[in-house]
Amino acid sequence: MQPVGPYRFTHMLGTCPAGKAWAAIDGQGRLVTIAVLNAAVADAPGWREAFVGTANALAQAPGGQTFAYADFSAAEPWVAYPAEAGPGAERLFRALGQDYQPVPTEGVPAAPVSGIPQQVSGVPQQVSGIPQQVSGVPQQVSGIPQQVSGVPQQVSGVPQQVSGVPQLTSGPPPAPWALHAGPPVAPNPNPNPAPAQPATDEPQPPAVGPVDAPPPHDPFAAPVRRIQPSAPPKRRTGLWVKVAALALAVAVGSGAAFWALAPDEPTDPDIPPTVGATAFPTAAAVDPPLKPWAQAAPYSPEERALAVAAPALVFVETVFTGYVRDASTNAPIRATPITFTRRCSAFVVTPDGHALTSSACVKPTQETARQIALDTVARMLVREQTLVPAQVQEYIRTNMGKTKFTGIDPGTEPGTEIHGQLNTAKGNLTTEPAIPAQVVRALPPDTGNIALIKLGRGSLPVAELNPSATLTDGSSLLIVGFATTDDDFRTATYGPKSKLVGITGTGRRGSASISRINQDLGTTSHGGIALDASGRVAGMIDQDQARPDRANRVIVPSSSLNALIGEAGTANKLGDSDKLYRKALDAYFAGQHSAAITQFDAVAQASPGNLLAKAYRQNAVERQQNESEPSDQSVWLMALLAGAGGAIFVGLIVLVVMLVRRRRDV
Repeated sequence: MQPVGPYRFTHMLGTCPAGKAWAAIDGQGRLVTIAVLNAAVADAPGWREAFVGTANALAQAPGGQTFAYADFSAAEPWVAYPAEAGPGAERLFRALGQDYQPVPTEGVPAAPVSGIPQQVSGVPQQVSGIPQQVSGVPQQVSGIPQQVSGVPQQVSGVPQQVSGVPQLTSGPPPAPWALHAGPPVAPNPNPNPAPAQPATDEPQPPAVGPVDAPPPHDPFAAPVRRIQPSAPPKRRTGLWVKVAALALAVAVGSGAAFWALAPDEPTDPDIPPTVGATAFPTAAAVDPPLKPWAQAAPYSPEERALAVAAPALVFVETVFTGYVRDASTNAPIRATPITFTRRCSAFVVTPDGHALTSSACVKPTQETARQIALDTVARMLVREQTLVPAQVQEYIRTNMGKTKFTGIDPGTEPGTEIHGQLNTAKGNLTTEPAIPAQVVRALPPDTGNIALIKLGRGSLPVAELNPSATLTDGSSLLIVGFATTDDDFRTATYGPKSKLVGITGTGRRGSASISRINQDLGTTSHGGIALDASGRVAGMIDQDQARPDRANRVIVPSSSLNALIGEAGTANKLGDSDKLYRKALDAYFAGQHSAAITQFDAVAQASPGNLLAKAYRQNAVERQQNESEPSDQSVWLMALLAGAGGAIFVGLIVLVVMLVRRRRDV
């Protein structure tokens, strides 16, 4: 067995008719258990879908079984589970209704589980917890067509485990969604029973005597045979030799013809294809801060939604500089300027660099700015030991009505400096890769609290708005924004995070409607994205001003965002690289890896800030490598089957001809 994906197999844990369970280790030496579905079973209609659906259902169930990695598009699909989570591979096969047999310990022979493919009776049915529906149509198993009989019906729950030692069978594992037609019939111990004697009142003939009793005398028996049997016909050895030679020639010719017509395969599957001049050498070359395949189940709608929108996320830092002055005399209460910083999230909405964010982050009200400036002054006084920490809030409350926050000169606005960063961000960064920005238009908190800024760089990844999105109570949203786990605010590192949240209610903010959610990502997530299932923007994350902690648990609907963009004289639209990126994702999730590699490479060149394009290109290369190895085996197998089929066909023709000739001879 070759290693699967990033794992190295150590030994087999168990088997079942559908596949095998292996123990393996990853690149860091961590133990995992891997469930591998046999290639022949995966090719049977419905099996791959049931394998994927069962794994996802177990992962998403409360207290369920989450897997570490998986490749459902491989010729032999597999799922890897952390060893500390228990026998994950065994649980998956048992959830599929398989008779799983652990590998026996030394000295105890394992019960054989083998056989050739057999027809499966019954009608495909839906197994609870598996989203796929398999319709009751004829299906193909091991190349032999079969008719499915019965009426589709629902079966709740997972098939129960059958105790005992598995017996030898003559077919593949029964499909977990199939309803079997009746219980198995035990073999008849007497295959040729004597016909039952009819009941009658007439006397029965006497029983036959012993075999060695002498036969009665036959007066008509002749001393010699009257009719002499004819001599047996001569064996036609030459004819059979010709038939065998003809069948061999047909088999070889059929296989050679199939091989010639089959599509060409790469001569060396271990060498990944090179696309363009900027091919990325190894998977370690790109390490995006947000990995959608790790944040959600692989190939799930959540993974695709994150992959579509996450590249457009921007970290925003605004530095305010001014003076706190006495409101009546304009005299500054501190000789040195007061500086404070606001940090939040944003997302790009036009190819030339327009982005949406929270007004409280880039253009707060005079009252909010004055309150933050007074808090800064109070903490400076604490450090100077002229104020104790318990007096900070009283100091702010007392001076709010007596002061104002201005620029260098009285009556001017405080100075602001805005910078944005993609992917991973560092606080207090004003040079590359930070991008300068400025406010284009901003709405105050009572009319939306949303702002449109313009970054000083184009060719950035763009998020697509969904102005018609409806936010209803009880529905779920996927939110994405910047967050950090660092304690030191001055040197903290920020990265995009995601979370699935629920809508708990609605409210009003002036004339605009808002929705409230049950969780948040942290203090810097306002201005982030709330996504629908297709990866479009359903709303923007913002502060809940009705909460004492002002947690970021409000969603401003996308319709309000779209209106602000229109008022600023621009429009939300995707660039050429954004459209190509979404097309590449479609190819990737459809298993079309060659097309995806080419398209991701073009996106990476046109939009260097899109690290996910580079990361998904690497994933596509790795998956293509993993799937290229069994493709040669499948071509050889099909060629062999074609040759055997041709030989059988010729043999049948010759058999018919021989039977016709024999009848004529008689």
